Amino acid sequence: INILIIDGNDQKNSDTLRSVGIKTQFEEYNDVLNILAPSKLNIQVIHPAVKKDFLPSNINLDDFQGVAWTGSTLNIYDQTPPIIRQIELAKLLLSKKNKIFGSCWGLQVLSTAVGGIVDKNTKGLEAVISKNIKLNNKGLSHQMYLNKPKIFDAFCWHYDEIKSLPNNSTILASNDHSFIQALTFKKDRSEFWGVQYHPEFSPKWMTGLMKLRKQVLLERKIYKSEDELNQMIQVLLDISKSKKISSEKKIKDSIIERNIHYLELKNWLKYLENSF
Repeated sequence: INILIIDGNDQKNSDTLRSVGIKTQFEEYNDVLNILAPSKLNIQVIHPAVKKDFLPSNINLDDFQGVAWTGSTLNIYDQTPPIIRQIELAKLLLSKKNKIFGSCWGLQVLSTAVGGIVDKNTKGLEAVISKNIKLNNKGLSHQMYLNKPKIFDAFCWHYDEIKSLPNNSTILASNDHSFIQALTFKKDRSEFWGVQYHPEFSPKWMTGLMKLRKQVLLERKIYKSEDELNQMIQVLLDISKSKKISSEKKIKDSIIERNIHYLELKNWLKYLENSF
């Protein structure tokens, strides 16, 4: 299966992650897809936010069975050239025969490309764990959520959300912070599955991001104290080492258990394999 990963980040963000020993978002995506894939993947990565001529001469956009769009620190409404390039790329990919998966920023870019509106979430930052995401009836019957619990938690980090639904789209999941935590739509010959959270983030990768953005988490009162934040970092590190987590920590299996945590991507890869 040929997969195209579209890195939503600019060079500054990727350099910041690497400077503190964290993999970039596209590297994390690449690793997780390779682990989950039922058969060998041929993955290529492009970086439309980094440079204008982002498409190498040896890459043909018609050669991919699946497209995965990463998260980003960008905000759609800023409409800078790196953002506009991504929206135009999304329109181009949707005009072809593609199955596209978007996490967080990926959801926002693809939704904008088909008429949705993204803006700041008035409830502020949703970070580290998006709690009590609930599948509606459409979500319960959608292939992306095959074997997923009806109510689950997921890793996240976002300030923005979809305010106005894109054309012909279906909401699949919501929670108290964002009414649109997942949606799907079809456009011409393409199909899009998108989530506002990050099923590709591993517990260990998330601890690196928490350490990097510790000040933000405290200022935004995601955690009441540095001690509480450090306790959560330790819990996630323990999960990454497959240590037993006390029920007192109130961490859902959808965070702890890999076979639940990554299901959306695993189901997408199965869908790709069965489609060709």
